Amino acid sequence: MATSTRLGNAVVVGAGMAGLTAARALADRFDSVTVVDRDRLPDAAVPRRGASQGAHGHVLLAAGERALEELFPGLHDELLQAGATQFDPGLDLRMYRYGAAFNPAPSTLRLLSQTRPLLELTVRRRVVAMPGVTFLTETAVSALEGADGRVAGVRLDDGTVLPADLTVDCTGRGSRSDRWLAALGMPAPESVEVRVGVGYATRILRRRPGDVEGAQALFVLPAPPEEKGIGVALPIEGERWLVGVGGWHGEFPPADEAAFIEHARRLPHPMIADLLDRAEPISGVVGFQYPANRRRRFERLRRVPAGYVASGDSICSFNPIYGQGMTCAALEALALGRVLDRHGDTSAAMTRDFYRAAARVLSTPWRFATGGDFAYPETAGRRPLGIDLVNWYVRQIQLAAQVSADVQEAFLAVQHLVSPPWILWTPVMMGKVLRAARRPRPTS
Repeated sequence: MATSTRLGNAVVVGAGMAGLTAARALADRFDSVTVVDRDRLPDAAVPRRGASQGAHGHVLLAAGERALEELFPGLHDELLQAGATQFDPGLDLRMYRYGAAFNPAPSTLRLLSQTRPLLELTVRRRVVAMPGVTFLTETAVSALEGADGRVAGVRLDDGTVLPADLTVDCTGRGSRSDRWLAALGMPAPESVEVRVGVGYATRILRRRPGDVEGAQALFVLPAPPEEKGIGVALPIEGERWLVGVGGWHGEFPPADEAAFIEHARRLPHPMIADLLDRAEPISGVVGFQYPANRRRRFERLRRVPAGYVASGDSICSFNPIYGQGMTCAALEALALGRVLDRHGDTSAAMTRDFYRAAARVLSTPWRFATGGDFAYPETAGRRPLGIDLVNWYVRQIQLAAQVSADVQEAFLAVQHLVSPPWILWTPVMMGKVLRAARRPRPTS
């Protein structure tokens, strides 16, 4: 519940999913919220320059969908009406890894599949309509304003100063927070990188009934370290498929039609290539490259400024193959609201409390992403202690999930951040995993 005391003015820098969800949380708690973005924000579900991955596949984890529904009640139904597809990831997602397909098994989870531009547009329209919220588009922020340990607003490129009791940096992976804070004599956080050299290419196909028998989405994953290629097909609005192929450490195609098809044919299962053979392409091929996971450890700072927090990719940007970024941004927005309610101010103590809450949000996704990436010896970065043993057991979990509905349900719940990781490490579950991992598995 929002605090009954309004906290003044807030500025959110960045109008992506992190900025929009943060603005929604702040709108209940501040007299005014100004969202600043460099882009001209389109009034249609089309990719925009500032969202570099907008043309590619995006998946909201179940926890992210629940967080968005809490922030924007009725959003789920609104997206369905706009053409999104709902599916059960245990039953309707055909997934292949480690030489076998996962047996379809009903789960308690339901996911929505749509393009990132449709999701962002739908959320942005909700935020724009909120009392007290203003958008400044085609406007860049050049610096933070402040002194004596408090950020007091932002300076725009034209020299205009926007005063703020709270500034939220949602400018993403390229955030200039280190430089901005240093200019005010405030410490910048330690930055941790795990280099993965990921890339992928995407194109849109026309979707017709019967394109894929018995499934609504496709996912082909590699068996590391020997295999590096990945492929995905997601149903999106407008009766279309979004198909992406790529991989780790340079194992991805250029934005070229022939290379795109050839990469799909080299994947360890032909389901993506088969779909490309039967469905009509209606777009060109668009490429994207992502060099490294990056996390700024704000929660470790001994001294943090009042009146300023970073959120979303400005704190942590993950290997996008794992589909965790938007979910974490939404969960951080909810955490920001709770922390503001608890403190009732924008003090340094509130900032520190928020970063601790954000670190709890990021803990499991960061371990998932970097742990999976360290399955490849080429991955560079600080290697977690015991990661080889953890990755061995995670592989056993996935082998077991291919044949055991119980293990699959538990694995999906942890993967989608609705259950804590420890449920996979109890003695009872470990026994189920190790027994099921030795059972014969489907090969189709």
